[in-house]
Amino acid sequence: VQLQASGGGLVQPGGSLKLSCAASRSIFSFSVVGWYRQAPGKQRELVATITSESTTNYADSVKGRFTISRDKAESTVKLRMNSLEPEDTAVYYCNAQEHTWRGISDYWGQGTLVTVSS
Repeated sequence: VQLQASGGGLVQPGGSLKLSCAASRSIFSFSVVGWYRQAPGKQRELVATITSESTTNYADSVKGRFTISRDKAESTVKLRMNSLEPEDTAVYYCNAQEHTWRGISDYWGQGTLVTVSS
């Protein structure tokens, strides 16, 4: 499985960005897909996830500002980020998980840098 993230860049505080992660197979074939981020000097943290049943989960720090979605035709998981803050600056990674009787298989994209700065 390959995941290719894109859409990062430099944006001013209060601005918006949309991240996209393309999977090498149907995005709906995974149990959970989502986005994590890692800021300089900090641990990687969950940003948002969406399950195969379309249940979403967001970090408290992004609730109301970020929206996660899946696109079946493009086989992508997207993250719409509004009202960006300097604290959102990080490398964003997409993640996909398979939950089977064998256990959990975890897949990661290469990361895309988001910089929020004036």
